[in-house]
Amino acid sequence: MPRSVNTVASRARRKRVMKSAKGYWGRRSNVWTVAKNAVEKGLSYAYRDRKTKKRDFRKLWIQRINAGARLEGMSYSEFMGKLKAAKIDLNRKVLADLAMNHPDTFKAIAKKLK
Repeated sequence: MPRSVNTVASRARRKRVMKSAKGYWGRRSNVWTVAKNAVEKGLSYAYRDRKTKKRDFRKLWIQRINAGARLEGMSYSEFMGKLKAAKIDLNRKVLADLAMNHPDTFKAIAKKLK
């Protein structure tokens, strides 16, 4: 019996990878072996950086809350501690937005904590 190689599936798989490599520079966009490696590397970076993005945003929110709290004469940790004690349930994302875009509201929250 002759060997079956399922060319249809192989071609589809290569086509999918080559489509993903569209826009890459040089041989990475049109040579199968190079493109395959580039796409795999890109996917691993994407997976890693989806996790990193969460960390980066949390750091940014903390910096913004800290800046807003210091204008009110408190440190970040002091502000967050008083917030928890007062049972005000606002997450860091919302607090950072208030500190950045609505300073009057943030000031009112800080006044309530003092």
